[in-house]
Amino acid sequence: MYHTYILYSKQLDKYYIGACGTDVSRRLQEHLWKHSGFTSKAKDWEIKHVEDYETKELAYDRERQIKKWKSRKMIEALIRKGN
Repeated sequence: MYHTYILYSKQLDKYYIGACGTDVSRRLQEHLWKHSGFTSKAKDWEIKHVEDYETKELAYDRERQIKKWKSRKMIEALIRKGN
């Protein structure tokens, strides 16, 4: 199983969109502990949305689709819809 996920940092007031083939909770811990990219700027990331996919390609395609939106309103609407 593969996942597309959205994280949120209150400190930065930013969303992060990612995809993984591992448990999303475990991936969040990696972002919090030993990540050196964008998510290393804050240590308060929390999972806001998760979508499950059968293949890696589908999960990564969805990640790219959401990132292309470049719209906070659309991301927040997706989160509301999913919850």
